[in-house]
Amino acid sequence: MTRKAIYPGTFDPITFGHLDVIERAAALYDKLFIAVAKSEDKNPLFTVAERIEMISEAVKKYDNVEVESFEGLVVDYAVRKQVKVVIRGLRMISDFEYEFQMALTNRKLNSDIETVFMMPKDSYSYLSSRLIKEVSRLGADISKFVPSHVERKLRGKKDE
Repeated sequence: MTRKAIYPGTFDPITFGHLDVIERAAALYDKLFIAVAKSEDKNPLFTVAERIEMISEAVKKYDNVEVESFEGLVVDYAVRKQVKVVIRGLRMISDFEYEFQMALTNRKLNSDIETVFMMPKDSYSYLSSRLIKEVSRLGADISKFVPSHVERKLRGKKDE
């Protein structure tokens, strides 16, 4: 039986914290789907296509990772992909309440889907895409936070 998982998120943009979770999840599961949420209500800086492109570039070394977009409920996407595990990253204790509520709601919607919480390395625990976008816009060096191709894309958005 193939062990499969989904790591859903907006990834606007992907950070080293996300990549740390992806690396460890890819080692635990035979197939890992990076599910990019359209999340138009979050007013993303990057289009879904741009986010998929950046993530795909960042994860190309993993043979068992696939990147695609989805709309709607994660549990419905999981059923379509025949996946029983949803990976969620926890950076800080402040993430826990929201993630816990989401996991319990997903369990009520579909009790066959399990949520697995993974924490990034402590050196990435403070990273958030929102923070990276803000400090990039203000001209800070973000090379310690995101891959170089993502940094270039962020700089390009600043110039638009």
